[in-house]
Parts: sequence; C-alpha cells; structure tokens
Amino acid sequence: MSVISIDHLTKDYGHGRGVFDVSIQVEKGVCYGFLGPNGAGKTTTIRHLMGFSKPQEGSVSILDKDSWGNSAALQNTVGYLPGEVALPAGLSGTAFLRMMERMRNVKNNEYLQMLLDRFELEPNISIKQMSLGVKRKLAVVTAFMHDPDILILDEPTSGLDPVMQETFIEYIREEKKRGKTIFLSSHIFHEVDAACDRIAIIRDGKIVSEFQSEDLKKKHDRIYRISFSDMESYSAFVSNSFTFTSKNEKKLRARVQIPADKVGELTSSLKGFHIEDFVEIPFTLEDYFMEFYNTGHHFEGVKQ
Repeated sequence: MSVISIDHLTKDYGHGRGVFDVSIQVEKGVCYGFLGPNGAGKTTTIRHLMGFSKPQEGSVSILDKDSWGNSAALQNTVGYLPGEVALPAGLSGTAFLRMMERMRNVKNNEYLQMLLDRFELEPNISIKQMSLGVKRKLAVVTAFMHDPDILILDEPTSGLDPVMQETFIEYIREEKKRGKTIFLSSHIFHEVDAACDRIAIIRDGKIVSEFQSEDLKKKHDRIYRISFSDMESYSAFVSNSFTFTSKNEKKLRARVQIPADKVGELTSSLKGFHIEDFVEIPFTLEDYFMEFYNTGHHFEGVKQ
C-alpha cells in the first residue's frame, strides 16, 4: 500500500490554471521530489494532499484515508511545511511552539531542543520581530517537532540562508534513513537532487516526466570538455560527426555530448591529437530539466 496516493487528481481553475489528471504513488521510506517552476501546480497538489481543497475529479489519500474527509487529523499527524509561512504576530516563538504542542497533544522537550539547536533557532522573541529567515526556521521546527512519520514540504528551504539550506537537506536525509516518507515540492534543483529518491516534473498542471533519481545519473548521455594544444588538433576534432554542445575556437576547446556506450569511440577518435585536458562534466538534474522543458527530450525509462 502506498503511504501517499494521488489518483487522477484534477482541479481546473480556468485559463489553464490548476492541476490536470495528476497521479502519484509514494511508498513508505521514499523521499519523493515534486519539481517545477512557480505556478506549475505544486502547491495546488499539496493543498489537496493536506485536505485544504476538495478534488474536482480523482482522489487523494494518505495511509489509505481520504485527505478531504480527514483534514483535521492530517494536520495533527503529518509534518506539514507550507510554502508561505503565516504565523500569529502576537505570540513569541516559544508560546507558538507550546500552543502547537497542546493542539497536537504531543510534548517531547528533548526532541524539540534538538531541533532548536540543529536549526539554530532562539524562539524566545516575538514573532513580529522575527526576520523572514527566522520565521522560516520556526515553521521548520513546528513541522518536525512531533516527530511525524510523514512529511509534506512545500518549498521548504525558501527564505533560509545557504548554510541552513544544507543543514535542512542533511536533516531530510537522516529522516529518510529513519524510514520517514517525504513529499518534497521545490523549484530548487540542488535540494531535490540531493535528497530525493524519485522525482516528478510538473509543467502547466500536468506531470510530464517521472523517474528514479539514480536512473538520471546512470542512463543519460555523458558530456566531456576537451581542450587542445594546437589549432590543427582542434580543427580536426570538431570536424567529426559527434554532437557538440559548444565549440570555442579561441580557447581551442569543445564540449561533446555522447551516449555512455559510445565513450570508447570518443576516446579512440582522440588518438594522435595534442590534448591539454579531458574533463567529464557531470550531468545534473537541472541540465535534464532545462533540456526537457526546452525540447521535450527524455531518456529511456522515463514515464510520460
């Protein structure tokens, strides 16, 4: 049984806005990355997951319980981090955390202190006086403080500084090792690539690609940057029929994109040339995302 199940979810707000026939299954212990630009439908999907919005078509459930019919229970049992943080300005951070403990009927001072230390949060000040980054850290601690088995995170590192973003990613990796099930929505390639086991790309409210994170690294073409010591070698090489992603005559340098099983052919073609360096350029999730968005190209094994 899937922990998180989205089955043909549709919510049409008109003018091409909303989500359309979205289906996602997330198994226990998996960190699922939901990647797309702002306005693609990520938050709409999460609002349905949390039971804040009723599906127009299809169904959404967590632990086989309908999200819309069990929204109150979900908010107390699931660790939810919204994309936009709205906190009561009249409370201190400490008072807000205590209020959330009472609402959830859960109190674990040791675990809470661990989170406060981990995210370097001093909550004993007025929320009104907190910066955006401190408010974000308070929201992070609030989402995790009851140690939930399921985490639903919408743009989780938005507003955090780069150091704290890395702290967050490392924490998510640790939670995954503990068996947590995580649904992470983001437009930040690094955090999705670093934390997620499976990734879906959403565009204009529709899932256009879904794949295992490791498959992207194993199955895609390789990219190499080759620099030459003389013009003769450079000119002879770029006259080959390889796929060149860039050519720089001034620097005598070229980039080649080639299938993994053709790398031997590439290296053989370089015999006799005067080479200054030969460097593999790692193919990233961002590379695939941009290539997919621009061309619709996908690698074998991707679900369309």
